[in-house]
Amino acid sequence: MAGDEPREEPENPFKGTPMEHLFGQMGGQFDLSALLSQMQSMFEPHEGAVNYRLATDIARQTLAASGPDPSPTTTKRGAIDDAVRLAEMWLDRATELPSGVTSSAAWSRAEWIEQTMPQWQVLVEPIAANVVASMGEALPAEAKALAGPFVAMISQAGGAMFGQQIGQGIAGLATEVLSSTDVGLPLGPQGIAAILPHNVSTFAEGFEHGEADVLLYVALRECAYQRLYVHAPWLRSAIVTAIEEFGRGSRIDASAIEEKMRSIDPTRPEAIQEALEGGLFEPDVTPEQQHAKNRLELLLALAEGWVDEVVGQATAETMPAAVALAEAMRRRRVTAGPAEQTFAALVGLELRPRRLRDAANLFSALRDREGTEARDRVWSHPDLLPTSEDLDDPLGYSERHGETGQITDDEFDAALGKLLADEASRGDDEQK
Repeated sequence: MAGDEPREEPENPFKGTPMEHLFGQMGGQFDLSALLSQMQSMFEPHEGAVNYRLATDIARQTLAASGPDPSPTTTKRGAIDDAVRLAEMWLDRATELPSGVTSSAAWSRAEWIEQTMPQWQVLVEPIAANVVASMGEALPAEAKALAGPFVAMISQAGGAMFGQQIGQGIAGLATEVLSSTDVGLPLGPQGIAAILPHNVSTFAEGFEHGEADVLLYVALRECAYQRLYVHAPWLRSAIVTAIEEFGRGSRIDASAIEEKMRSIDPTRPEAIQEALEGGLFEPDVTPEQQHAKNRLELLLALAEGWVDEVVGQATAETMPAAVALAEAMRRRRVTAGPAEQTFAALVGLELRPRRLRDAANLFSALRDREGTEARDRVWSHPDLLPTSEDLDDPLGYSERHGETGQITDDEFDAALGKLLADEASRGDDEQK
């Protein structure tokens, strides 16, 4: 009878790819139509290498499962407004840079995800694009010929899976960050000093100082960062450029992905999730990326060092708790938390300023020698920024770049125009 005939196994559409073993393990339990139905949302049309709407949804879902995320109360919002106003007054005494804050905001963790995702897209896309493209390029020629039209599907699947990891990493960061600039990058809308009161309360637990002191200190740092990025608009561009250069050199180890795929038990729905959380895609840092990575680390260290020095001056005579809080912040910034470690594994890029103390000492030395105006003038032009060698000799830098570091307005405008023109040209080349 026809019913007694052995059922023909479906052709493995992933033959010759890292996912071949996973498909084969599923055997008779595999329902391709059900799988495609479940993955439909992952393959919806989107711009770029990653579906960032999916990444946002994953981040929100992961966050919801991680614990409470209360909406800021009216009292908390009022406390943040007061802290930002006081912080601005104190910073006016400590720096020549004018305020960059137009309003303050109290965010929940979920609001932080929504408000910062556009900037995460700018920062992550260069790396994601190369990693996803590397999946197809890593296949041997004979595997590409066998896979045929499924090569594009493999890249699409890679983008979807990478997007899942991005969502999970950002969800983890949302449980740790204290403000919109807490990782040293301007992630929120320009001019908004945004603080996460629930995370501040959690961070304040165990301190002998009150939560009000912690909130004020966080507000001081947030407002100082806002001043810096508004005064030096080229700094954001320089950071993005360094990340783009880093991303262009990203490569993945296809054999390592295949090995991880072989270890997945298809009868356990949570197995793929565990593989993602374990870093299914971990780009290897290549030699050509090291220069961009060093440049990025230097920029982050200088920005953090300047903020550290300015906030220290702003609180020197008015806030006894500031010394202890400054030390706690330094330890927190140079020692990555679990979420930051996950994110670093995802993109192969750490956000920690390794030479924070050296940078703070350099700006302090420059202020001691030439005053606050000379210290702040460093940010008027990218050519005036200290180098890694300058961090080894902060006193020597202050001697070399004191009064001699001034440039004219015309020189600054010309250099800034060239920088913006280069950025536009690079964007045009990438679109071709």
